[in-house]
Amino acid sequence: MMTLIVNLLITAALTVSATGPDAGVPFLKDPASYVDPFIGTAGMGHTFPGACVPFGAIQLSPDTDTIPHNVGGKYQKRVYDHCAGYRYEDPTIVGFSHRHLSGTGHSDLGDILLMPVPTPGSVRDTGGKTGSESPFLRPGTADRPEKGYRSRYIHETESASPGYYAVDLTDYGIRAELTATARVGVHRYSFPEGDPGTVVLDLGHGIYNYDGKVRWTTLRVENDTLLTGFRLTDGWSRTNYTYFAISFSKPIRRYGSEDRKQPAYKGFWRRFDTRHDFPDMAGADLAAWFSFEGEGPLTVKVSISAVDAAGAVRNLRAEGDGTFDEIAREARRKWTEELSRFRAEGTEAQLTMFYTSLYHTMINPSVYMDVDGQYRGIDGNIHRAGGFTNYTVFSLWDTYRAEHPLLGLFHPDRNADMIRSMVEHWKQNAVGMLPVWSLMGSEGWCMSGYHAVPVLADAIVKGTCPNPEEALEAMVATSKVAVYEGLGDYMDKGYVPYDKSSTAASTTLEYAYDDWTVAAAARKLGREEIEREYERRALNYRNVFDPATGYARPRYGDGSFKDPFSIDQTFGEGFIEGNSRNFSFHVPQDVPGLIEVMGGEKVFLERLEALFQSDLDPVYYVDNEDIEKECLIGGYVHGNEPSHHVPYLFAWTGKPWLTQYWVREIMNRMYRSGIDGLGGNDDCGQMSAWYIFSALGFYPVCPGTDRYILGAPYLPRILITLPNGKTLEIRAPGVSDRNRYVKDFRINGIPVERLYVTQDEVLAGGVWEFEMTDRPARRRTLEKP
Repeated sequence: MMTLIVNLLITAALTVSATGPDAGVPFLKDPASYVDPFIGTAGMGHTFPGACVPFGAIQLSPDTDTIPHNVGGKYQKRVYDHCAGYRYEDPTIVGFSHRHLSGTGHSDLGDILLMPVPTPGSVRDTGGKTGSESPFLRPGTADRPEKGYRSRYIHETESASPGYYAVDLTDYGIRAELTATARVGVHRYSFPEGDPGTVVLDLGHGIYNYDGKVRWTTLRVENDTLLTGFRLTDGWSRTNYTYFAISFSKPIRRYGSEDRKQPAYKGFWRRFDTRHDFPDMAGADLAAWFSFEGEGPLTVKVSISAVDAAGAVRNLRAEGDGTFDEIAREARRKWTEELSRFRAEGTEAQLTMFYTSLYHTMINPSVYMDVDGQYRGIDGNIHRAGGFTNYTVFSLWDTYRAEHPLLGLFHPDRNADMIRSMVEHWKQNAVGMLPVWSLMGSEGWCMSGYHAVPVLADAIVKGTCPNPEEALEAMVATSKVAVYEGLGDYMDKGYVPYDKSSTAASTTLEYAYDDWTVAAAARKLGREEIEREYERRALNYRNVFDPATGYARPRYGDGSFKDPFSIDQTFGEGFIEGNSRNFSFHVPQDVPGLIEVMGGEKVFLERLEALFQSDLDPVYYVDNEDIEKECLIGGYVHGNEPSHHVPYLFAWTGKPWLTQYWVREIMNRMYRSGIDGLGGNDDCGQMSAWYIFSALGFYPVCPGTDRYILGAPYLPRILITLPNGKTLEIRAPGVSDRNRYVKDFRINGIPVERLYVTQDEVLAGGVWEFEMTDRPARRRTLEKP
């Protein structure tokens, strides 16, 4: 372990040594050293601490519980808590699985779980938990870990950093270490002296598991160091094909398996004799064990493929070469390279939050293709990516807001490949839609709107979209799928009727915004007819605003508004994961029009201020797993993405400095250096992308334009290496919780008399200087967005 740490520090020191024009901003240490993967593993964050590389297909991480999806038909909050498989407060580890979602409010995966256990008859074997002849092939429970293969652990022996995770399994005296490449998860298990090691492979394990989720699994012992197999699951990803190849650094001595739905013997035990050494195994709930021979640690390499076992073997051969330490150093190098594009100054706590947030923006979306370019499409067929990398995990209801704009700005090539992946999804989709919430070759149909459309539109407007004409065709086709979530009624009536959809009001608002982005893309491409059509559709947001109150309110098919109605209730009032008080501000494409609909700037500003200052009665969110009191500032819900642009709306009012005030309040309260440091689900990087943009001092309120609304930097200095090779230095000397207001702003010494910057200004680089003060600049007259 000490060798690994020393090597990592040497690599980091070489990587971050500063030369050239930016040598005046040296790192005190590798920026990856500021990343704390445990942030968000408690509370609402739903992150995992395990090993991955940027945007990799593998997220190798410990799972700390196995909780049924429901008990007696009732949803369990603890299921929701375990969306990422790991929960910091859990006392036991079930094992280490290879795919996880980062920060979602729903989950799946947990594929291909391994757990090291003592070898029967070894020094550590007491004849109790692992028995004298065979390891358990059941996980046991958190309160009775001795009834299964899981183990207790303590956090004092646990560590995590980008590309690396380690922990001691205290029940066994085994040290487990994890690292990864894009398609290979690498384990190193150090067993007690005298124990060559045994590993349990549980193919029935999964996150959000339930009876019938695992449809079928197979396992084959190819030789004494190589396994191949297959697992088909029906979860959030309705048909998730996971082929795998597993190589061991030591030869297998004995092995056995059990389909736990059809046990061959009564009780929990399997006889340990040669009848179990049969190379082909299959079952709907298959678990197997493998005992090894030879001294020293056991290294296990696991590759995955959605195509076939041969593809998994090719991935293993292409990426699995090297020792554990070599692969761990390369994973760390990749993270250091990505994180070093941003060179920030600040306190230890500030830099920890900044670089951890940046890290979280680069986990999902994830690579979804083999090294030869093959992948399984949404149509179930095998495709080959032609000149691009295919991606999956598109949490678009969340990520269109800031995550994809961030990737488009700082990772335009990757974002372009993600757009290509979305367009291919559209071509393969039987209903002709871009992805809504897609993962692992399946469409999850989760949340509302068709928010791949603004991702494509944003790239078209900013000039980074591959094949923009084809992208526009996909956007238009998606917006006219009448069978999708009230869309037929929306096109016919101008709104989604509440008697057809329980989220009618918010869905109408989302459709109207998406339509506006179609118009914006068409305008960029000179398609005037499409532009005019979608400009008209974009005004549909007005159809759900009640003229009597100026708040958004669901309407029935006959045109009447829902009555009675509460603007604060988050259930049963026509909104998804929010209420009218928050969602009524969801018109980023037409803020002046929204101000008019609400009753003028005075009313708009009063409601905007009241949103942050009025307490939301707990009765309105007590049963909502996505809203908790700790995630609220007044009635503002930062943990739910529809509100993320709201603090920037003060830029359209006579009090633009309130954006500077409230953004810093949100950053201080909702982002903290601790296990429960995220005030909401990170949602595949969206919460973190909001933080990064806000720390830089600007935010994409309306993706689909080339404008970013100005706030104020959070840190005194950030130097960014842009994708075009230029550098952007953002200076805010003296910025603090007290000095949070902008007195003056200059780009390359020239005063900027407006409340926004453009894409071209960001990419031009140079020096941005924010003069900070402790008082609002009330007399500073600036051009509104």
